[in-house]
Amino acid sequence: MTPEQKYMRQALDLAHKGEGRTAPNPPVGAVVVRENIIVGRGFHPCAGQPHAEIFALQEAGALTVGADLYVTLEPCSHQGRTGPCTEAIKKAGIARVFAGTRDPNPRVDGKGLAQLEASGIQTACGILEDECKRLIAPFAKVVRTGLPYVILKAAMTLDGQIATSSGDSRWISSDPSREKVHRLRDRMDAVMVGAGTVIKDDPRLTTRLQDGGRDAIRVVVDSALRVPEHAQVFHLESSAPTLLAVSSDIPSDRIRPYEKPGVQVMQVSGRNGRIDLAVLLRELGKMDIHSILLEGGSRLNAEMWHRQLIDRLMLFIAPRILGGGDGLTLFSGEGVRFMKEALQLEDVRYSYWGPDILIEGEVPNVHRAD
Repeated sequence: MTPEQKYMRQALDLAHKGEGRTAPNPPVGAVVVRENIIVGRGFHPCAGQPHAEIFALQEAGALTVGADLYVTLEPCSHQGRTGPCTEAIKKAGIARVFAGTRDPNPRVDGKGLAQLEASGIQTACGILEDECKRLIAPFAKVVRTGLPYVILKAAMTLDGQIATSSGDSRWISSDPSREKVHRLRDRMDAVMVGAGTVIKDDPRLTTRLQDGGRDAIRVVVDSALRVPEHAQVFHLESSAPTLLAVSSDIPSDRIRPYEKPGVQVMQVSGRNGRIDLAVLLRELGKMDIHSILLEGGSRLNAEMWHRQLIDRLMLFIAPRILGGGDGLTLFSGEGVRFMKEALQLEDVRYSYWGPDILIEGEVPNVHRAD
């Protein structure tokens, strides 16, 4: 690992502290380095607060003169809720700026680095770029398409099933895997499930960690309004609301029992009584929901997949065998007929969580605003 990569790694670690809390802004981390020593650190905690660069510059104080700044994302060059970071960097006397990746926001996208170079500050971009791009993928998806970034998470057996023939799925994965999922929920803007999952499992969809954490917004997709009003997801003491998405055809008298504190009912247009999922996601994007953890079930998974609305897969493979073909699979319905038509994930990563293997990969060519 080069020195530049080492310092950018420190900035990435800081950026992850703000993950899931910065919308409509992206998570960003920054460090100031002087004579091979980090003298300032910062990350963007939430919208309206100073950006990562500002916190890092403030901590470094007078040591910024002639120092290097490492930041996971190109510094902003425009006036938003806060002032442009490029001006603060100039005033601090920074000599060189290393950015992980360019800002996909058209208001910036190269302009920040160009402004710094025009003022005599040396710049370099692309340090640990793949990881920096992965960090801001939800932000990039929203600014380019208006749609949130969707991660499909599931646990499955070695024979590819997510539940038994009776629908039992508790628990396929191990305790470490389930803790990983709760830490993931803590960093997401929303968690999404279908009506079938609520009816069968009655989940809370909250974040449960020993060291705290925060709840993501819960989105229940139920075109026909089949979920019972007494489901746990509608009766939670949580700082995050539950959004119940139903078809625009549902009459108001059926909706009324669900309207209560902590619950918001969204009527979404579609066809034949079915919600148009792209319309739903676009509405969620307007609410500054940048990232969604899709937790099933198989019918909603399939609809999202075939509409090309899923960006990443996170599959926990448990060393269990159900031994039959009557269980539930990740996607319902018919798939492709020939192997040459199968989709190949990109940027595939593997990790172990207890006895389980987590396979993560990016779905190619889905960043579109259909």
